[in-house]
Amino acid sequence: MKTRKKLIPHFILLVASAIMMYPVFWWLGASFKTNDEMRSPNLFPKVFHWSNYTEGWISVPNYSFDVFYLNNLQLIGGVLFTSLISCSLVAFAFARLDFPLRKVWFAVLLVTLMLPTQVTIVPQYVLFSKLNWINTYLPFYVPHLLAGGVGGPFFIYLLVQFIRSIPKDLDESAKMDGCSWFGIYWRIIIPLTRPALVTVMIYCFLWNWDDFFGQLLYINSVDKYTVNLALKLFIDSQGTIPWGQMLAMSLVSVVPAVIIFFLAQKHFVEGIASGALKG
Repeated sequence: MKTRKKLIPHFILLVASAIMMYPVFWWLGASFKTNDEMRSPNLFPKVFHWSNYTEGWISVPNYSFDVFYLNNLQLIGGVLFTSLISCSLVAFAFARLDFPLRKVWFAVLLVTLMLPTQVTIVPQYVLFSKLNWINTYLPFYVPHLLAGGVGGPFFIYLLVQFIRSIPKDLDESAKMDGCSWFGIYWRIIIPLTRPALVTVMIYCFLWNWDDFFGQLLYINSVDKYTVNLALKLFIDSQGTIPWGQMLAMSLVSVVPAVIIFFLAQKHFVEGIASGALKG
């Protein structure tokens, strides 16, 4: 009787999981279909058309998805590097340094978390346009270098809470040994905040990898397109859309994000559980 009671909740969860995963299974099956088979109610085609992946990879004239993936890596790599350095420095200052109006500026930071992105789109675009940064990656690099950009305020808040959980006795011991504030940041705080930094890295990677609108807004030329922007090249209003190829490439486009999440999942959970979101 007890065994049956335990099996019922697991069965319900299994059915609910299958229902939630159905769109993913359909996506996977449709990536192997031809356009004529898209209307079929079958989840998977009778014949798997692997050519959707090979032909989709080189479907853009004069370009292959190698170029778009390299552009993605260049963009995300610069954003990750600048975000980790700038956000950790700002968080260290808020958590450890005593400067005028510190609480006020931290409150302003928290207010920016509630500011809708749509409010800042127009002024940011006008500013970057006047600086001639349109069709470059500078609109992504520079804001993150200044601890802004996608998720910047949240990353600072997360790191501040984590650093505050580190005993200040370590700072005092380092000062007695002649360590500067930057030395404390680099030698003590950074190694101890590694779980939180990995959490920031995962969030930053996922959010910027999926930032289709920002990339669409600032990148114009095909040679600088990321994978997300390359997918829209499949849509041609004057011709037939190769749905199988587009779905195949869209499936390939999410693979790096899925791999990064599962490989770093342990560190992600550790960063949350060990105090990254403590008050």
